[in-house]
Amino acid sequence: MNRMDVSTLEVRTEPDGTVVIRPRGVVGEADVVHLQQVLVRTVRKVRPSRLVLDLTDVFRLDPIAAGTMSAVCGLGDDHGVAVFVHNPSEHIADQLSTAGVPVQRLRRTAAMA
Repeated sequence: MNRMDVSTLEVRTEPDGTVVIRPRGVVGEADVVHLQQVLVRTVRKVRPSRLVLDLTDVFRLDPIAAGTMSAVCGLGDDHGVAVFVHNPSEHIADQLSTAGVPVQRLRRTAAMA
């Protein structure tokens, strides 16, 4: 799996209403527009109380995608949606932090411990 496409971007809603978006593999430059559309639509139209970007299975992230995730954190704040990024690798966590994702939004879940 070299790039993200519809089959490698899972979107699900948990029983508590949390929307979990889980890309897999490489999130490259060609994937950014689709990812951005899904994230923005979820925040603006679905408006869950919490949105989780689960990056457990992402091993490379285009810098534009990192910037998109940072922007979605701010958009979520504007719309009352708490946005969190779960299980990024150490490298991707550094990349997201550099792009402006607040460190308190980056989390390791128990499944990864």
